[in-house]
Amino acid sequence: MRRASVLHDPELPNLDGDAFRRPDLSSLLPAARATHPPRILLLYGSLRERSYSRLLTEEAARLLRAMGAEPRIYDPRDLPPPDSAPEDHPKVRELRDLAQWAEGMVWTSPERHGAMTGVMKAQVDWIPLSVGAVRPTQGKTLAVMEVSGGSQSFNAVNQLRVLGRWMRMLTIPNQSSVAKAFMEFDEAGRMKPSPYYERVVDVMEELVKFTLLTRDCAAHLVDRYSERRESAQALSRRVNLRGI
Repeated sequence: MRRASVLHDPELPNLDGDAFRRPDLSSLLPAARATHPPRILLLYGSLRERSYSRLLTEEAARLLRAMGAEPRIYDPRDLPPPDSAPEDHPKVRELRDLAQWAEGMVWTSPERHGAMTGVMKAQVDWIPLSVGAVRPTQGKTLAVMEVSGGSQSFNAVNQLRVLGRWMRMLTIPNQSSVAKAFMEFDEAGRMKPSPYYERVVDVMEELVKFTLLTRDCAAHLVDRYSERRESAQALSRRVNLRGI
């Protein structure tokens, strides 16, 4: 972003002119754009043998692959509860590596007792806000979906949106909530034709579009005045240290 001349603007006396940037369209439209398939990580929130959140996730992965993306599904089995194992636990390391690899994500949870499941929340809790200087989720796209055993509800997807915001992700507008999920899948685990299925297609299509649109300028989209100012202050303190 271009630096604006606001150092002596009487209308903005509290603004740090060195950290201020004027949003610039050219930075949102980079000349060099990635050509590899969009990398999408899919997480689901149930360990049941016939897990409808897993079946819905697998259906989403098929759609993403047909749309030219590269989907990878994380299996949450054997992932320890948050803070109960070291960060180098194999399942934790696998999840974190996939989070860094991904350019977008799909989170699918059952709704249980009016909320997302602990299995779903544990996966997100194991993804840190930062790993060294790298933020694994910031600026990446996110689609949210849920399944329920009764009438249609949106409690889980609403909670997942809150989590996505907290992880500084670009959560797409569309979402999927599949009611009475036990009626929407056949014996082979494939989703039956229905308006619910069509909504899943819509959501995956929108996710791929948003990922293609934002992945090359994600760092620019989440570049923040407050963090630039904080970083400049920290640098100034280091430079001005009298000794080590």
